[in-house]
Amino acid sequence: MQLETTTVDIGTSRPLVLLNTVDADELGAHPLDRVRIEHDDGTTTGIVKRTDELVEAGSVGVTEPLHHVSGTVNVTLAGTPKSVRYVRKKLDDVELEASELETIVRDIHENRLSDVELSAYVSSVYTNGLSLEETKHLTEAMSGVGQRLSWESPVVADKHSIGGVAGNCVTPIMVAIVTAAGLTMPKTSSRAVTSPAGTADVMEVLCDVEFTIAEIESIVAETNGCLVWGGGVDLSPVDDEIIRAENPLSIDPPGQLIASVLSKKRSAGSTHIVIDIPYGEGAKVESLVAARELADDFKRVGDHLEVDVSCAITHGTDPIGRGVGPALEARDVLAVLEGEGPESLRLKSLRLADMLLTHCGVDASATEILESGEALERFRRIIAAQGGDPEIESDDLEPGAESTTIHADRSGVVTRVDNRQLCDLARRAGAPLDSRAGLVIHQTATNQIETGDPLYTIHAETPAKLTEAERLADRLEPIRVRSKADALVERR
Repeated sequence: MQLETTTVDIGTSRPLVLLNTVDADELGAHPLDRVRIEHDDGTTTGIVKRTDELVEAGSVGVTEPLHHVSGTVNVTLAGTPKSVRYVRKKLDDVELEASELETIVRDIHENRLSDVELSAYVSSVYTNGLSLEETKHLTEAMSGVGQRLSWESPVVADKHSIGGVAGNCVTPIMVAIVTAAGLTMPKTSSRAVTSPAGTADVMEVLCDVEFTIAEIESIVAETNGCLVWGGGVDLSPVDDEIIRAENPLSIDPPGQLIASVLSKKRSAGSTHIVIDIPYGEGAKVESLVAARELADDFKRVGDHLEVDVSCAITHGTDPIGRGVGPALEARDVLAVLEGEGPESLRLKSLRLADMLLTHCGVDASATEILESGEALERFRRIIAAQGGDPEIESDDLEPGAESTTIHADRSGVVTRVDNRQLCDLARRAGAPLDSRAGLVIHQTATNQIETGDPLYTIHAETPAKLTEAERLADRLEPIRVRSKADALVERR
């Protein structure tokens, strides 16, 4: 069928095409069917959306991913991708072969799956899990798509945390220490997806984080490392699409998590990686047994990829640091590098940095590098190379001016600090989009407190967002205070 293209200003991740119902009926196209679009520059596949009003008969509306298609085109029905059959197999809990996983990855990358089909894949993995062999094959397939970084150094250090802990911004401190020790550590990091701040969001408070591959190579040549946004260099792009489908469901199944992390690390050219696995109530991994199983699988998949992986199982019940949100976490990072800062953030950064140095075969002390000022000097060099102010200090970073402090309404002991609730509050206050929004945490578990002591302070950039955060705070109890008399937990 010959149709005239018309651009539809709808930003979608999938290549949707809008067909008038008259043309759709003649073509035999139902909602979410695929059509093949032959145009001057080649052939493209689109996913059908039927409409009576948005486009006229004789026209085909192309959304943002297909804006390169123009003029008169030939539209025909296309068959269902093979990967849909393999997704159904996984829904039936049938183990997939390497070639079948490769097909799914390729079709995701080439936008051949609808949002429904992609969600079905994610649901199948969540429900039925991935075997170790499936995880190995999936990681290989995902790292084979998109760009790859390569480095002259035979040892390229890297670190990743599986997340779930508020204020856990140890990465910038580790990069400063490890690169000061002479190792190469080109750190590509994510922006926040469901948290109040990703490492890239924190660094963006201090300097630019979006660079081309050539620019990243120049920064690393000058400083031994970098702290940049990985999304700007198209490393394992299929992972971004899968995360987009996982987000609304708030799921992150272990096999997919491993494939997500290691495919990006392999694409970044990393050879020696430390994986931080926090566990405990409120963390992504709640038991020590599950944390150990995940660590073992990380190492097995790493061995398969010929990447040297070591895992740190850490406590994930309490926040790390005091700030939650981009500017507040950046302030904590600088304070630690300056010789002050929250002790919990300092200690965890040093332990993980020592572990990574040893893992890479370097005989150096993270504590000595930090206390000598070498780490701070290296961090300032990285900030300058990424277009920031190398003279910035922690005191220069002010949180949002709109603030309120929540106080204890009883005396007693802090029995729990809930990471999830703290993150929810920081996001309601505006983080990470509002970089100066977030929380400052005043108490940790086991602290003895009196009535009226400060528990946490909410910072926002606008009065409206502060009000929203206050309303949520009224319904939550992120810092739980109990007296000895509170022995009875529940009566049913």
